[in-house]
Amino acid sequence: MQPHNETKVYCGDCVHVLKEFPSATVDLVYLDPPFFTQKSHALRTRDRKRQFSFDDMWNSHRDYSRFLDDRLAEIYRVLNGNGSLFFHCDRNATHLVRLLLDNVFGTTQFRSEIIWTYRRWSNAKRGLLPAHQTIYYYTKSDKFTFNTIWEDYSPSTNVDQILQQRVRDEYGKAVYRRDNSGEVVANGAKKGVPLSDVWDIPYLNPKARERTGYPTQKPLLLLERIIHLATNEGDTVLDPFCGSGTTVVAAQLLSRKGIGIDLSPDAIELTQRRLDNPVKSESNLLVQGRESYRNADQAALALLKGLNVVPVQRNNGIDAFLPDDLDGKPIPVRVQRPCETILDGARKLYKASQNKDIEIMFLIATARGGYFSFVDELPPGVIVVDAPAVSVKDHVNAYKRTRQRTPNQAINPTGRCPAT
Repeated sequence: MQPHNETKVYCGDCVHVLKEFPSATVDLVYLDPPFFTQKSHALRTRDRKRQFSFDDMWNSHRDYSRFLDDRLAEIYRVLNGNGSLFFHCDRNATHLVRLLLDNVFGTTQFRSEIIWTYRRWSNAKRGLLPAHQTIYYYTKSDKFTFNTIWEDYSPSTNVDQILQQRVRDEYGKAVYRRDNSGEVVANGAKKGVPLSDVWDIPYLNPKARERTGYPTQKPLLLLERIIHLATNEGDTVLDPFCGSGTTVVAAQLLSRKGIGIDLSPDAIELTQRRLDNPVKSESNLLVQGRESYRNADQAALALLKGLNVVPVQRNNGIDAFLPDDLDGKPIPVRVQRPCETILDGARKLYKASQNKDIEIMFLIATARGGYFSFVDELPPGVIVVDAPAVSVKDHVNAYKRTRQRTPNQAINPTGRCPAT
């Protein structure tokens, strides 16, 4: 046992460590146990000097269920009557976990199935990309601590819905409440919308300062939300599988008492280091909103309509990628900007494509600039093609030149542009 102010961490199996704890002394339990992935997990720190690893291998579903059931019995015992439990799992064992929790806590104490959704990396495997994990929320009784968290209204919410009370009429339809004189009743002070059970919290960026190199590290933002939701200052928060220590660090930052338990001495050492020097990464995505990252040039993308492309956000040199590839290598596309020469656009495209193992790139020319006169100056792999407007204009000009040379000659009935 290692004390840290009012936070304590223990090295050992929680099923044994918790037997030494008095009953009904914990206000919140968050557990992020092995997920039944049937894999060995390992990850190195950013400096590559140290590796953290653990096995998530089981003989059967029955063995895994027995492992959890034994520990849930002790967790239930130490949780007080006003306490809550948040069980973190993924698709590998959600069906087992829900049955176990219903058995230990009772089906009436189930509160929510929280979906933590995020965007990580692409997946080449055939099938849908996994982009969420599940957190089951249970309480020990009907008298539990709960602090409502308010969020902003949806951008599509009508202002009348915010400012005016609504009731159900005799047909069950929602209508605005009116007083005896027929005036609409105001809805009072506005706090926003209560937090839902779908949480869009970014997964930790590989380059985040908060990153420790532990394979299953969760973001502090996620644990802070859970702790704020279900506890008050001074309450005790338990994580029986503390891993990298995110839960106890979040508890300390929010003036709660933390208890962390883990079987791995390396995990306990890492947790102690984080408690001594807690580092939290701010999420610009949450502060600014996901839409703030949609900065693709819409005028440029409009010129690519009709061409099957994947738009790119947050890149000054590439507007989109073709869904096709060249021997497994991506094919980027850029549209020439106003007041930008062909050569400037080609250089920006080439620079953005460097170090991405790209062989060919397409620049869409939106204005004539005599680029064929300096085709040898184009960066290697850049192919310049005309935008439809440029191509149509060239055809029109070609017809005009032909009619000027032979004013009495009929236009080519084939519809093809005459040779110039």
